Amino acid sequence: MSAPVRLDASDVFNQSPPYEDVDLYGSDQPLREALAANGAAGDADALSALGRRWGSAEMLEEARLANENVPKLRTFDAKGFRRDTVEFHPAYHRFMAESMAEGIHCSMWQADGTHVPTEVGRAARFYMTNQVEAGHNCPITMTRASVAALAAEPAVRDRIMSKILSRSYDRSFRPWWEKTAITLGMGMTEKQGGTDVRANTTRAVPTADAYVISGHKWFMSAPMCDAFLVLAQAPGGLTCFLMPRFKPDGAVNAIQFQRLKDKLGNRSNASSEVEFVDAFAWRVGGEGRGVRTIIEMVQLTRLDCAIASAGFMRIALAQAVHHARHRRVFQRKLVDQPMMRSVLADLAVQVEAAVALVLRLCRAVDRSGSDPLEAARARLLIPAAKYFVCKAAPGFIYEALECLGGNGYVEEGTLARLYREAPLNAIWEGSGNVMCLDVLRALAREGEAARSVISDLAEAAADLPATRETTSFLIDTLKRAETEAIARGTVERLALLAAAAALNEWAPASAEPFARVRLSEPHGSTYGSAGLTDAETRRLLERALPAA
Repeated sequence: MSAPVRLDASDVFNQSPPYEDVDLYGSDQPLREALAANGAAGDADALSALGRRWGSAEMLEEARLANENVPKLRTFDAKGFRRDTVEFHPAYHRFMAESMAEGIHCSMWQADGTHVPTEVGRAARFYMTNQVEAGHNCPITMTRASVAALAAEPAVRDRIMSKILSRSYDRSFRPWWEKTAITLGMGMTEKQGGTDVRANTTRAVPTADAYVISGHKWFMSAPMCDAFLVLAQAPGGLTCFLMPRFKPDGAVNAIQFQRLKDKLGNRSNASSEVEFVDAFAWRVGGEGRGVRTIIEMVQLTRLDCAIASAGFMRIALAQAVHHARHRRVFQRKLVDQPMMRSVLADLAVQVEAAVALVLRLCRAVDRSGSDPLEAARARLLIPAAKYFVCKAAPGFIYEALECLGGNGYVEEGTLARLYREAPLNAIWEGSGNVMCLDVLRALAREGEAARSVISDLAEAAADLPATRETTSFLIDTLKRAETEAIARGTVERLALLAAAAALNEWAPASAEPFARVRLSEPHGSTYGSAGLTDAETRRLLERALPAA
């Protein structure tokens, strides 16, 4: 009689090893190709070093700590004095220090506020850091984008610019002029208005040398920033202001936090409700020009939303492929099973297109100062890219999570946190309908330039399936009276065409199946139903993640 088999719960087999100590740059062939095609190949050594550092087990553990130990509001000090400060876990401060040392918050600017054409390389850094920890990137992106709005008031910008350009993170709570570096946030939305900032009721009253502001903001993210761009109703209409945490005399400004939001995701980052009680602020731009001033900032934060969501999708794909290569089911590795291969390849082509789209737009931003067509491309396609990429991310991450089964659904892994994080970028800086309306406004405002952009996309994708039909649809839509009612479909088609055109520049073998399964008649509404060939599937999976 044979001895009984001893089963011990501590015996672990048929589990994929942790996805850690990976090179986020070296393992990402589509990213490297896109960077080279968009003029950032010379940045490879620095990006490789960043990719190895941020992909380490240590940084992934720091991300867990930053999100499990959420920020805490400290309204008063021990003596009863109002302080309105927020405590963060040390891991959050490490991420801030790492990202600022890389210049992700400032590398596109010079001391005089002019643009340095470094957007493509900067985007690669932002894309990789978001794969590890997204919450801290809220003040990072707002600080970088705020300079575009501050251009409307050079005297204010020049007063603080040296602190913005500093790469030495300073977490101390003291007046901005005493610090080595500062970060900037913004507060736009109110309870009654939300997206409709023109409905704001916060009031600004001019004084001898500035303004005092009273009112509230329903969402003000990153409340430990050193100053905030806010909108308020001045005598001349809705106006943009810069509100520092400390007044010029060194006293704490009357920025009173009511509570921190209990959010679905984005747990490491504090988002607050706030009341202003005669808070000191400088005007940025003319009275009544608040929306026009702030939109210069919003365009850059919207681009960052799309870049970040592409990063979310990339790390979700990498983890799904990694797991499938190690997990055995029904006597075969998951990655060798036809249905799973179809799902993974379909996910892979979506990531390639998203990366191609956002990095091509970064190139447009870099060239927009000297090339009117590139400037028009950026104005038209940034909201379209945000709509397309950010809306795709939650469903994409869910599908990747399902590839891991129950292991993807538990908090010990990272995909559960990523899944909760994913919806934010589609909401932040304007939800889907707002993005579509902005695209329609850009189409109307740009006129012939918009048509030139669409023609340029059509030419770049001319050899791909369904390009002609998509272009005809877009041009025809411009003539319709009911354009707003069909705006979502229009904007999605525009983004798909732009992604296909961008991908076709340097990866035509990926662009062809993408155009065939996304631009052509739909093959199915779920990943894995695209009908990719065996050769396409094999190639896409090889590009997605190097085999161990």
